[in-house]
Amino acid sequence: MDLTRSSIVQIRDAVRAKKVSAAEVARHFLERVDKLDKKLNSFITINPQVIDDARALDGRIAKGDDIGPMAGVPIAVKDLLCTEGLRTTAGSKILENFIPPYTATVVNKLKEAGAVVLGKTSLDEFAMGSSNETSAYGAVKNPWNLDYVPGGSSGGSAVAIAARLAPGAIGTDTGGSIRQPAGLCGVYGIKPTYGRVSRYGIIAYASSLDQAGPMANTAADCAVMLEAISGKCRFDSTTANIGVPKWSQEIRQDLKGCRIGLPKEYFTEKLDADVTRVTQAAIEAVKTRGAEIVEVSIPLVKYAVPVYYLIATSEASSNLARYDGVRFGHRADFSKTPAKDLEEFYSLNRGQGFGVEVKRRIMLGTYALSSGYYDAYYQKACQVRRLLRDEFLRAFESCDVLLSPVTASPAFKIGERISDPLEMYLNDIFTTSTNLAGLPGMAVPAGFSIGGLPIGVQLTAKHFDEQRIFDVASALENTLVKEERVPNVI
Repeated sequence: MDLTRSSIVQIRDAVRAKKVSAAEVARHFLERVDKLDKKLNSFITINPQVIDDARALDGRIAKGDDIGPMAGVPIAVKDLLCTEGLRTTAGSKILENFIPPYTATVVNKLKEAGAVVLGKTSLDEFAMGSSNETSAYGAVKNPWNLDYVPGGSSGGSAVAIAARLAPGAIGTDTGGSIRQPAGLCGVYGIKPTYGRVSRYGIIAYASSLDQAGPMANTAADCAVMLEAISGKCRFDSTTANIGVPKWSQEIRQDLKGCRIGLPKEYFTEKLDADVTRVTQAAIEAVKTRGAEIVEVSIPLVKYAVPVYYLIATSEASSNLARYDGVRFGHRADFSKTPAKDLEEFYSLNRGQGFGVEVKRRIMLGTYALSSGYYDAYYQKACQVRRLLRDEFLRAFESCDVLLSPVTASPAFKIGERISDPLEMYLNDIFTTSTNLAGLPGMAVPAGFSIGGLPIGVQLTAKHFDEQRIFDVASALENTLVKEERVPNVI
């Protein structure tokens, strides 16, 4: 069995049938990480217990236990999710040595489903970035071309999947942080409806926007993973009290009767020519499966980026205030020069612990929340957010799924945009509105640029209608003409 090329479903079925042991699977992917990740830098920490955890699963299988729908599958977890006893850094120096005393609900659910945690993947610091260059542990590199970014903030998770260092991974998405790196690395990644997946144990960036989701090499694998991690959580009051469908068992590739909307605001002359070509091929592919194409309009998406950066940074300003170097986190060396007062004590701890981009967003959010500016900025952004959500719901009256680009261009070179925050923020132009409206969205591999870099398309559906997304994603997966290419690093 070629474990490197096997899907989550194939690995699970082989482990269940005792054709391969969970320990053998874990060892295979550990060896790939050891061999390849020196070039990629996708992992921050490897789980030293992964082989023991896999052997424990093998012992249960030998006894005849049903260990779950992800039996023996190693999963890479974004280093924003707490893991008891295993270092969790959020990609930041301020949490460099943080060992959580508890585990995130998402990770616990994966373990209950029979998965094992392979390690913790790199990210932009505190998930603030679109290129995975702001991590305190170095930039992550795109396996298709090591000179290019993988996208962010879940770049480490996307790279681990694309380079076949793991069969599945968890990312988080606040403004596109699953979908962007998935699109730029040629893998599948879904941001579920806000409230579908628990945020308990996820280090907070912007609490009204954050949502965890799966990344994998097939649409069905994403569906299996999402089934495992979804559901009401007693530790997170924002989780919806609704059942978890068996999406993976209900996928249908016949799209007859399915109306796919093309938001005209997303198709502009600013799109890269390769992105336009690949997106048009995806549109033709769903047509061949019987889908009806309709044009829709969501005029307020032109305000999505500024609205997002006001709301997200404001919430970040509040959430990151807890990192003071007292209870946990980086503490400056005061042995030679003690702090004069508490304010200086906090300032030195945070000044040394936070990176440039995190400081920038904290300052922007603090300003937007300050006296005299709250009404003009944060409150106004929240009002526009609600109007944007209403426009999406009106668009879904005439279609079932929206299809659009994920990003305006393929991946860019490392260092090319990092010094221009505004240009970097514009990477989020097609993704932030989905988070603002709380909708589910998915990146689906759709082709390659002339230069050989992956390009994805984005699918968006109504709240809690992930099934439609999986249907269209699977249809694209099996209809688009796929070029037999593998990342350069493999």
